Amino acid sequence: MPNHIFELSDTVSRQSVSYRTRYGIKVSAELYLPKDHDEAGAYPALIVGAPYGGVKEQGPGIYANEMAQRGYAVLTFDPSFNGDSAGDTRHLSSPDVFVEDISAAVDFMGTRPFVDRERIGVIGICGSGSFGLSAAQVDTRIKAVATVSMYDISRYHEKGFADTLTDAERQGWLQAIANQRYADFESGTAALSERGSPLEIDEDTHPIGREFGEFYSRPRGYHPNSITQFTQTSAASFINFALLNKIGWISPRPILFVIGENAHSRYFSEDAYERAGDAKELFIVPGAGHVDLYDKVDLIPFAKLDDFFQTHLEG
Repeated sequence: MPNHIFELSDTVSRQSVSYRTRYGIKVSAELYLPKDHDEAGAYPALIVGAPYGGVKEQGPGIYANEMAQRGYAVLTFDPSFNGDSAGDTRHLSSPDVFVEDISAAVDFMGTRPFVDRERIGVIGICGSGSFGLSAAQVDTRIKAVATVSMYDISRYHEKGFADTLTDAERQGWLQAIANQRYADFESGTAALSERGSPLEIDEDTHPIGREFGEFYSRPRGYHPNSITQFTQTSAASFINFALLNKIGWISPRPILFVIGENAHSRYFSEDAYERAGDAKELFIVPGAGHVDLYDKVDLIPFAKLDDFFQTHLEG
């Protein structure tokens, strides 16, 4: 589905492509290339993962459009079960499947004749920051990872925002999820969570909900495929399976953590930075919040990202 939230550069070409994961799910993707690219070239490649609940036509496309102008072959995609990608049940969310989406994207990019498979990196925005890092823990083909406004989705589900979920609250939630499984089974329909981005915003809207709503639920970032909802029972998988428990394995391959100075999510990146190996850098964007780094090209540090990948994806 089109409806990109940005204008494509006249120096960049965009092509609809697809690839299959090892689970056989067909992933809908878009390939961005410098318009004057050489089919016999050996370009460094980047895979850009969407924010949790987002799709390729939003922030990922903005990043791809900008980085292709800097000489990279860039792939964006819709996560399995979401957007234009295949997979039932719709809007399911899974740590294993979402990490596999990224490694399968490496399969695709590493087999393009114009890509140097020894120079493949990942940019993960929001939730895809944790998925990209998780993939790199075990997929050594990923030579460098940059996260932007990262959310550790496993930690969020297990502990709540800012780790405020009590043990009793978690047990109550797990019981509710267990009961929902019965309801879903009997109805044949998987119930969805509440929207992560409220449609109605007023003075009583929580500041984090307002921030997401002003992007996803307004013309600024709206896309009909991005409903910011997942099946309610998806949360249990994230509670059970940690995404970043092997983050130290990525070193000596480098990680760049990019966060906004005022981002409500910055603790995810700061804590992951402390746990990562030696090859790491934390870059703070002055005055930026969490969602600002989805689409505000005057704040997104593209020059820093370019420098990071130019350095660590050397030919």
